[in-house]
Amino acid sequence: MSEQQNVKVFKKIKVKKAVQQPVSPSPEIPVHEEISNLIEENFDLPENSTDTEISQAPTIRESNDDDEFERLLNDFISSELESVDNEIEQLKSGKTPSEEETSVPQLPSISAENLDEEENALYQAYKNFADAIALIAEENSLDTPDFKVTTSMLAPRYRPSIGKKIAEDALTGWDVILKVHPLHTLNISPNASDEDLLDFAEKTTDDALQLAIISYVEILIEMEGCEISYDERRLKAQRKKIEREIYQEHQERINRINKYIKAIEEKKFPINAERLINNYFKTAQKDPDGAYQVLTKNPAVFAPIDVSKIPPRFFGLIKPTPQDGIRVNIEIGEFIRKLKI
Repeated sequence: MSEQQNVKVFKKIKVKKAVQQPVSPSPEIPVHEEISNLIEENFDLPENSTDTEISQAPTIRESNDDDEFERLLNDFISSELESVDNEIEQLKSGKTPSEEETSVPQLPSISAENLDEEENALYQAYKNFADAIALIAEENSLDTPDFKVTTSMLAPRYRPSIGKKIAEDALTGWDVILKVHPLHTLNISPNASDEDLLDFAEKTTDDALQLAIISYVEILIEMEGCEISYDERRLKAQRKKIEREIYQEHQERINRINKYIKAIEEKKFPINAERLINNYFKTAQKDPDGAYQVLTKNPAVFAPIDVSKIPPRFFGLIKPTPQDGIRVNIEIGEFIRKLKI
């Protein structure tokens, strides 16, 4: 049988069914129960410090590791962001089909050869099934079902909303088969595997029925392949979205650091503002509440007060003392506490 030789038989991958329980065959269950289940199952598709103590900043190993990490992060994430929004929007259109999607959009027609390999294989199987059902209906004076899935609907990539339409069309095709071959199809078990369906097709002498059964099996196989690829693309888009959020949070953190530094430097406090804020943010990654308490009550923990830069009092006659450093330390903490950044 020449047509059968050109069909590659694969054991269908069960993606979302963990364990199949054996079910006793029942003639009341339609032969296309499997694709009915496909519609139902597959497509409903985060040391206390005192105010009067001046502490030296803890020893911190000077390193450019953080700067290098930031540079690498910026370069990597920036290279990934260009197509993220488009990918997520494309995936959103198929994740949860809305009522508006039930109407067939008028899209520009494209050739099947322009589809990706998986979508092209699915469309060819779908088209062969539709042609076979149309032939069966015509030969038996039945109305030809209206199969509405086009190549344009599978572009640029497969979406579950289109898979649902294909599954519904497959059910319509099976209705025609059962009307024309009610007794013949009784030999097909409701729980028939792909191999069982192909064995049935091989034994039948009706060429149109044979093509319909073979194409139906190919639809199941190719649709599952498209589903797997869709899930991979969805996970990839989610990963890129997370990376973008991390990048945005990183940039916001840098902006906040710069605002803090600028505000402190403008007040000309006798302290290294850059060292103060950078040390604070590093500590805040592990203990944000504790770090903020220290920053606003004893900022000298993160950077020492430079007493030599405190202006002398009484027309320069009285030089600054450690007590002046304590006073300035408190002033800096109060200033930072009142900052709205």
